[in-house]
Amino acid sequence: MGVVGLRCRECGKAFAVSPSYACDECLGPLEAVYDHAGVDAAALKARIEAGPRSIWRYADLLPAPYDPDADLQAGLTPLLPARRLGEALGLRRLYIKNDALNPTWSFKDRVVSVALAAARRFGFEVAACASTGNLANSVAAHAARAGMEAYVFIPAGLERAKVVNSAIYHPTVVEVEGTYDDVNRLCAQIADEYRWAFVNVNLRPFYSEGAKTLGFEVAEQLGWRLPDHVVVPIASGNLLVKIAKGFEELASLGLVERRPVRISGAQPAGCNPVARAYRAGQAWVDPVRPQTIARSLAIGNPADGKYVLDVVRASGGAVGEATDEEIVDAIGLLARTEGIFTETAGGTTIAVLRRLAQEGVIGPDEVVVAYVTGMGLKTPEAAEEAAVSSVRIPASLRAFETAVLADHRGGTPQRAPSVVTG
Repeated sequence: MGVVGLRCRECGKAFAVSPSYACDECLGPLEAVYDHAGVDAAALKARIEAGPRSIWRYADLLPAPYDPDADLQAGLTPLLPARRLGEALGLRRLYIKNDALNPTWSFKDRVVSVALAAARRFGFEVAACASTGNLANSVAAHAARAGMEAYVFIPAGLERAKVVNSAIYHPTVVEVEGTYDDVNRLCAQIADEYRWAFVNVNLRPFYSEGAKTLGFEVAEQLGWRLPDHVVVPIASGNLLVKIAKGFEELASLGLVERRPVRISGAQPAGCNPVARAYRAGQAWVDPVRPQTIARSLAIGNPADGKYVLDVVRASGGAVGEATDEEIVDAIGLLARTEGIFTETAGGTTIAVLRRLAQEGVIGPDEVVVAYVTGMGLKTPEAAEEAAVSSVRIPASLRAFETAVLADHRGGTPQRAPSVVTG
């Protein structure tokens, strides 16, 4: 088993395993190819279930060998039944895949763990990335773990918490004037000039495969069964496409029963190129200039946009969008119903989940998984409107009863009965 080469997703040309990402014939993106011939499904399942409690339990299905020096044990995050949120949305079998509980608090730890394992295999000494924030956090942390020098490139003006969450690991943080798409173009130019491991440029065929583990885990956590419907946030689009690939690989290997999974995507209305193309019936995605509170999804020219459209349409899913106001409201809804504080990307997922449920795109009895990909303390400013303000009182029982209990419960509170001892 294991990766045996790379292949162009457009023209199908084959390439050797190397830090390459674009076809020299048609400039199409390259993807990892595996040899799964003769796989014993029962033996593979046993190896997975006996493996580490991280993405590396799926090492047989990943394109780089496990490297403990670049590992922060990402993955195997909770799949939580969301009964109270489901009641609010009219969904009886809703689950939240809470990927905020990764080492740097986002799903990016999955893709970076695989990318840096590949980088060290190829002999790179410098790790780098173009990022809207979460990826920079993860690259900086994993590079520190691996003893690699790191450069992270971000658009100027990102949320302060995300900048700090990168800077604490002592990479070189480069804030670029412009959008993420401007940052990405610059990084592609730098990757051509310097022998650096840009995880989402020259190592993209390896990096992108780490996202499959979010499909693997959901199936395993459902008892080796595929869900009926998933809702996934869209930035570059890679996450959605690779979750679909993960489901397909499990079925082709005989680890799960093959059955249809409807795959839907979620975008903010202020950066909705895939949603617009889906509504218009287009096979291509026209770039937009992002203007949204959900900065981790603010990619106006998503690299995998056209592939997202293919996956969504083939599966019978949809691509929805949510306004900034709906995103903030959804952050609060998830927090007060399920005790999960998500960042704006997760708020986008929950807001679109609600809309798709209201429109009947998601059925009330479907097994639905909503992917929450980052934690709320990365974007605390966005959550302020959804949070409840505190009550300030003097340190006295009467003040507590007057200002808190009477106000919140109405009328005079009932006192507890006296307890007589002795």
